[in-house]
Amino acid sequence: MKLARIHGPGDVRLDEVPEPIAGPDDVILEVGACGICGSDVGYAKIGGAQGPSPEPMAIGHELAGRVCFVGANCDDVAKIGDRVALHPGAAGFGLGNGGPEGGFTPRLLVRGAAQDKSLFAIPDDMSFEFAALAEPLGVGMHAVDQAEVRAGDKVAVLGAGPIGLSAIATLADRGIEDIVSIDLSQTRLEVARKLGATHTIHPGREDLWKGLERLHGKDKLYWMDVVGTNVFIEATGVGPLLSEVVDRCAPQSRISVVALHRKKVSIDFMTVLTKEITIRGSIEYPDRYEQMIELIARRDLSPMITHRFPLDDFLEAFAVAESPDAGAKVMIEIA
Repeated sequence: MKLARIHGPGDVRLDEVPEPIAGPDDVILEVGACGICGSDVGYAKIGGAQGPSPEPMAIGHELAGRVCFVGANCDDVAKIGDRVALHPGAAGFGLGNGGPEGGFTPRLLVRGAAQDKSLFAIPDDMSFEFAALAEPLGVGMHAVDQAEVRAGDKVAVLGAGPIGLSAIATLADRGIEDIVSIDLSQTRLEVARKLGATHTIHPGREDLWKGLERLHGKDKLYWMDVVGTNVFIEATGVGPLLSEVVDRCAPQSRISVVALHRKKVSIDFMTVLTKEITIRGSIEYPDRYEQMIELIARRDLSPMITHRFPLDDFLEAFAVAESPDAGAKVMIEIA
């Protein structure tokens, strides 16, 4: 069967591999759909989770599918034919993040499913491609949770990739009325609007801070010029931008950092102290994985999926995912 793997920097292949063999604690899924994550693209650039490794690295962790094999110890957690979304962190040791299994394949071995933490039922009328959005939605949702967003906040979401878009969908679902989406891609900003952003700023066409002043007002705190924006969700990974946020945000702002910053970022902690800013990292999911499935069931997230490809065209799909101007979520349809 086919399986997408990284063999080195810039070397992604659709390999032929043996069918999975499950043990008594395992389940096998017939994968219905799997989304290409920004981390998949990042791993491909450097050749693996931490760089090149002796063995190829399987990728793909945003997925949903149908149970086609149940190990002897898994009768209480799954039945053949169950339609489920997968919690990738609970499946083995970080599915698609350095282990032997990855979701861009027809059949996926879910190790340790007997622990009852990996598989979450989806409604019969929910497509696998929408259910596969549960994982990126969870990342964006947790970023919102970490910012402790509440009614009346003026929120800026930096970056309109799938995680930023997931944060926007979560904010809109929770009734937040002032959501600014910021991105250099007009295509992604249009998607952000459809998902609930009330304003958009394209920094290539308008200065970011002048745009936020226009929307949220401006003030002066001691020697500092500040905007009225008091919540920032940082989903770009651009270090200098995060430094600017600290310099220009409103007093007592809350900043949730969900992007991967692979280089050190210079932060003026005298400014953090003076403004009493809260900065929190965000890398997990909400405690209840079902929260994402429930949101998908009640809210239209279809604008997030801008491209669909069959597994045989994975390399073409991956090239699209590598282009930030191409769109939002690239989904691989498998079964």
